[in-house]
Amino acid sequence: MTLRKIFMAAFTLIAAHFLTAQIVYAAGSSSPQAEAPLSADFVVGKAAIDKEQWDTAISSFTKVIATNPKNADAFNYLGYANRKKGNYEAAFGFYEQALAIDPDHRGANEYIGEAFLLTDNLDMAEEHLLRLDSLCFFGCPEYTMLKRAVADYKAKKGIS
Repeated sequence: MTLRKIFMAAFTLIAAHFLTAQIVYAAGSSSPQAEAPLSADFVVGKAAIDKEQWDTAISSFTKVIATNPKNADAFNYLGYANRKKGNYEAAFGFYEQALAIDPDHRGANEYIGEAFLLTDNLDMAEEHLLRLDSLCFFGCPEYTMLKRAVADYKAKKGIS
């Protein structure tokens, strides 16, 4: 096997590992607080998000922010659960709180962009897409997901 083939095989494995890790990570959490130990309420809330149990998620993450009002991830998940329930006004408020705590929160930037699309505000969705583009130098799943959502929105609306 030539050195070039070995290098290409190694590069392919590393790239596949990186892509897989990005896809698995795309769960809405990107704050430095994600490194800290998670409270029981946070764990319950995240499990509820995964099971699409929006009321349980809202209850759990409300408890998290009551004890930790600087938890951008909890505010982001509150926004997500409210958006999934169709409570867009509440969702925007929670996303804005997450972004006030951590303007670089990739999950909140993705999710608020998706919420803007649901409320027909393409300009604001594209603003958050640009924000993610600047945050994700080598790309990230949040950027990819919002870019795909914007493209789908434009296709559905006949916008080029």
